[in-house]
Amino acid sequence: MQLSTQQQMLVEQRLTNEKKSSGVAYLLWFMLGGFSAHRFYLGSSGVGAAQVALIWGGLIASAVVIGIPFLIAGLVWVLVDAFLIGGLIEKDAATKRARIINEVALTTRPEV
Repeated sequence: MQLSTQQQMLVEQRLTNEKKSSGVAYLLWFMLGGFSAHRFYLGSSGVGAAQVALIWGGLIASAVVIGIPFLIAGLVWVLVDAFLIGGLIEKDAATKRARIINEVALTTRPEV
Protein backbone atom coordinates (compact mmCIF):
# COMPACT_ATOMS: atom_id res chain seq x y z
CA MET A 1 0.00 0.00 0.00
CA GLN A 2 1.51 3.28 -1.13
CA LEU A 3 0.71 6.37 0.93
CA SER A 4 0.97 9.90 -0.32
CA THR A 5 3.35 12.34 1.33
CA GLN A 6 0.47 13.99 3.16
CA GLN A 7 -0.76 10.63 4.45
CA GLN A 8 2.76 9.70 5.59
CA MET A 9 3.02 12.99 7.47
CA LEU A 10 -0.33 12.28 9.13
CA VAL A 11 0.87 8.81 10.16
CA GLU A 12 4.07 10.16 11.71
CA GLN A 13 2.22 12.98 13.48
CA ARG A 14 -0.28 10.57 15.01
CA LEU A 15 2.50 8.17 15.97
CA THR A 16 4.39 10.96 17.72
CA ASN A 17 1.26 11.78 19.71
CA GLU A 18 0.60 8.15 20.70
CA LYS A 19 4.16 6.84 21.22
CA LYS A 20 5.25 5.96 24.74
CA SER A 21 8.06 8.02 26.23
CA SER A 22 11.28 6.21 27.07
CA GLY A 23 12.07 8.87 29.68
CA VAL A 24 8.81 8.20 31.50
CA ALA A 25 9.33 4.44 31.25
CA TYR A 26 12.85 4.65 32.72
CA LEU A 27 11.70 7.03 35.45
CA LEU A 28 8.91 4.63 36.41
CA TRP A 29 11.40 1.75 36.36
CA PHE A 30 13.80 3.64 38.61
CA MET A 31 11.25 5.02 41.07
CA LEU A 32 8.58 2.29 41.11
CA GLY A 33 10.32 -0.78 39.71
CA GLY A 34 9.25 -2.89 42.68
CA PHE A 35 5.64 -2.22 41.70
CA SER A 36 6.41 -2.87 38.01
CA ALA A 37 4.95 0.51 37.06
CA HIS A 38 7.06 0.61 33.89
CA ARG A 39 5.45 -2.60 32.61
CA PHE A 40 1.95 -1.30 33.29
CA TYR A 41 2.85 1.96 31.50
CA LEU A 42 4.12 0.03 28.47
CA GLY A 43 0.94 -2.04 28.30
CA SER A 44 2.34 -5.34 29.60
CA SER A 45 -0.04 -5.65 32.50
CA GLY A 46 0.15 -9.45 32.67
CA VAL A 47 3.94 -9.39 32.97
CA GLY A 48 3.67 -6.50 35.43
CA ALA A 49 1.26 -8.46 37.62
CA ALA A 50 3.62 -11.48 37.54
CA GLN A 51 6.55 -9.29 38.60
CA VAL A 52 4.59 -7.73 41.43
CA ALA A 53 3.42 -11.16 42.63
CA LEU A 54 6.96 -12.55 42.48
CA ILE A 55 8.58 -9.63 44.29
CA TRP A 56 5.96 -8.98 46.95
CA GLY A 57 5.04 -12.63 47.39
CA GLY A 58 8.73 -13.40 47.82
CA LEU A 59 9.12 -10.54 50.26
CA ILE A 60 6.22 -11.75 52.38
CA ALA A 61 7.32 -15.40 52.19
CA SER A 62 10.92 -14.50 53.02
CA ALA A 63 9.89 -14.57 56.67
CA VAL A 64 9.94 -18.36 56.32
CA VAL A 65 13.09 -18.32 54.14
CA ILE A 66 11.44 -20.02 51.14
CA GLY A 67 10.51 -16.65 49.63
CA ILE A 68 14.09 -15.38 49.30
CA PRO A 69 14.75 -17.09 45.92
CA PHE A 70 11.45 -15.70 44.60
CA LEU A 71 12.35 -12.22 45.80
CA ILE A 72 15.80 -12.43 44.20
CA ALA A 73 14.31 -13.73 40.92
CA GLY A 74 11.79 -10.87 40.87
CA LEU A 75 14.45 -8.26 41.53
CA VAL A 76 16.73 -9.67 38.83
CA TRP A 77 13.78 -9.66 36.41
CA VAL A 78 13.14 -5.97 37.14
CA LEU A 79 16.85 -5.24 36.68
CA VAL A 80 16.85 -7.00 33.29
CA ASP A 81 13.85 -4.86 32.31
CA ALA A 82 16.15 -1.82 32.31
CA PHE A 83 17.76 -3.28 29.19
CA LEU A 84 14.45 -4.30 27.61
CA ILE A 85 12.57 -1.00 27.88
CA GLY A 86 13.95 0.43 24.62
CA GLY A 87 12.93 -2.65 22.65
CA LEU A 88 9.49 -2.70 24.24
CA ILE A 89 8.94 0.91 23.24
CA GLU A 90 10.06 0.23 19.65
CA LYS A 91 7.77 -2.82 19.45
CA ASP A 92 4.86 -0.73 20.71
CA ALA A 93 5.67 2.01 18.17
CA ALA A 94 5.82 -0.50 15.30
CA THR A 95 2.45 -1.94 16.27
CA LYS A 96 0.92 1.52 16.50
CA ARG A 97 2.49 2.59 13.18
CA ALA A 98 0.92 -0.40 11.39
CA ARG A 99 -2.48 0.33 12.94
CA ILE A 100 -2.29 4.04 12.08
CA ILE A 101 -1.22 3.31 8.48
CA ASN A 102 -4.25 1.07 8.05
CA GLU A 103 -6.56 3.69 9.56
CA VAL A 104 -5.14 6.50 7.42
CA ALA A 105 -5.32 4.39 4.26
CA LEU A 106 -8.96 3.56 4.94
CA THR A 107 -10.14 7.00 6.05
CA THR A 108 -8.35 9.35 3.66
CA ARG A 109 -8.60 9.33 -0.05
CA PRO A 110 -5.44 9.59 -2.10
CA GLU A 111 -4.73 12.71 -4.08
CA VAL A 112 -5.41 12.44 -7.78
